[in-house]
Amino acid sequence: MQATRIILIRHGETSWNTETRIQGHTDIDLNARGRWQAQRLAAALVDEGLAAIYSSDLSRAHSTALAVAQTSGLEVRVKPVLRERAFGTFEGRTFAEIEAQWPEDARRWRSRDPSFGPPGGESLQAFYDRCVRAIHELAAPHEGQAVAMVAHGGVLDCLYRAATGQALNAPRSWVVANAGINRLLRASDVLTLVGWADVGHLEGEPPLDELCEDVRA
Repeated sequence: MQATRIILIRHGETSWNTETRIQGHTDIDLNARGRWQAQRLAAALVDEGLAAIYSSDLSRAHSTALAVAQTSGLEVRVKPVLRERAFGTFEGRTFAEIEAQWPEDARRWRSRDPSFGPPGGESLQAFYDRCVRAIHELAAPHEGQAVAMVAHGGVLDCLYRAATGQALNAPRSWVVANAGINRLLRASDVLTLVGWADVGHLEGEPPLDELCEDVRA
């Protein structure tokens, strides 16, 4: 079986990223810097020989994917299964606001309790299972090919853990950068990490990373 090369991308920057507001399923589009990042990303991927581009249906991911599509001649295949974790009542609030209003929920969230989900949102375990299932289903038809998948910070975090064997509740020590290029291989239902958090195409302008678990996802 030939491996599928997966280029995994977090969307470009949004205004809520800069304000450290939880986005989740709330549909926030790119800001001016995010649009610039998407164009730089597209230029960096022009010679990758992509066979397909998949994207979350949320605007911040879809707009990033459209920039890549314009330089590759491909259409964006929209897949809601690549959405960020649903954060329910947390969405639109900053981490400080969440900690002040729901201190026990904030503690469980910050400790990465796999069974915890904000009211109206997904548990971390359910979200992880969705992300891993999605990447295998989308990559399976592309043996021996390269595909781009444009998603969200939480999605990337889950797939990094799946590829490296990191526990779901382990503290995150890796960068999840806006418009960064991350590389995985998928073969025989196994994910392997090849490269992570390449931001050289952003010309020395360091992208935002998440300040804590999923804050700017």
